[in-house]
Amino acid sequence: MLRYFVAQTAPTTDKMPAETGTDIERAALLLKAGKLVAIPTETVYGLAADGLNEQAVLSIFKAKNRPDFDPLILHVSGREAAFSLAEYVPVKARLLADAFWPGPLTLVLPKKAHVPFVVTSGLDTVGLRVPNHPLTLSLLKQLDFPLAAPSANPFGYVSPTTAQHVLDNLGDKTDYILDGGPCTLGIESTIIGFENDEPVLLRKGSLKKSDIEKITGPLKEKINVSGNPKAPGQLAAHYSPKRKIVIAEPENIGLLQTLPRPVTLLTFGNLFQAWENRVDRVLNLSPEGNLAEAARTFYGLLREADQGPESLIVTGYLPAGEMAEVINDRLQRAAFPFKNTSHE
Repeated sequence: MLRYFVAQTAPTTDKMPAETGTDIERAALLLKAGKLVAIPTETVYGLAADGLNEQAVLSIFKAKNRPDFDPLILHVSGREAAFSLAEYVPVKARLLADAFWPGPLTLVLPKKAHVPFVVTSGLDTVGLRVPNHPLTLSLLKQLDFPLAAPSANPFGYVSPTTAQHVLDNLGDKTDYILDGGPCTLGIESTIIGFENDEPVLLRKGSLKKSDIEKITGPLKEKINVSGNPKAPGQLAAHYSPKRKIVIAEPENIGLLQTLPRPVTLLTFGNLFQAWENRVDRVLNLSPEGNLAEAARTFYGLLREADQGPESLIVTGYLPAGEMAEVINDRLQRAAFPFKNTSHE
């Protein structure tokens, strides 16, 4: 297995912050030259490079300070471009592609030999996706190579859903930021792998499991690993702000007295209504209790909660609903290992 070492400390740079704009031709020229360009998708912003250029892909790992064991996803303009990168495509993968591409679905398939192992972290499989964003689709159609594009943020930090988020975190490590406005979904793609031609859920995401199962039948889940993930987003700690998160039960209001102040409350609807006048700041994912809105605002408000003088973030799991389960998955990983109701 081919392995690559990525330094644990990101290199310093005197590079000026990247320009932000909507110039697709400029973005294409930079990518053809092996440079890094941040691209918008309907889910989150990605840090893109030529996915068939090993040195360009390595520059993604270095810019993000991403460990070499976490594989990347290749983004392409359409179904046939995706399947040209796969050695074998199960029937149910084709059905899913027909139903959900372009869109927030990633299929993990056996890779063709010309897909570099640096993209797949040494695995014989590769994640493939057709993003549903007009700027990025137009860009991909100008390229004769796929784009490797993990989220455009330092590894493990909160995902970016605006061009400004990218500029804030990786502005001096990116050559251009293609600004497609705020991401319309706000949560990463759902990732499906295959075992004996049967689909397996590897990461919960913006595409609902129930919609996939209408085509595939019941899905087996393998969404957590202790190491060597088969797909992005499987590690226990991920999507994490710098400040500690305490996941609390709304009725346990006495917990507030034990926590260091000041405190930011990240809430949803009226979930923590009794807490709101007793904390230092309240950020509401959706005052109306709308799960789609909560998904769109989740990363942006988590980033906002990470700013200012507050010592920690208090929040709770969202109530029942399929998208609530997806958001709760991100919340649990963001809070790890501070997901209990007592502060350490």
